[in-house]
Amino acid sequence: MKSFACGDVVPGCEAAWLCSTEDEILVQVAAHAAAAHGVGQMPQELVRSIREAIVPAA
Repeated sequence: MKSFACGDVVPGCEAAWLCSTEDEILVQVAAHAAAAHGVGQMPQELVRSIREAIVPAA
């Protein structure tokens, strides 16, 4: 399992995910980024930041 908290990349955002794979997290985060933050297509540097913030779930 992997976890990601949006607030690690976007200060103040409380959204978080717990998924089986990093790719599952990225799919859900992309939908969240569009709906909550107005980000259409995520730039590669944003994807890189998200990947760096994904951690193994406890």
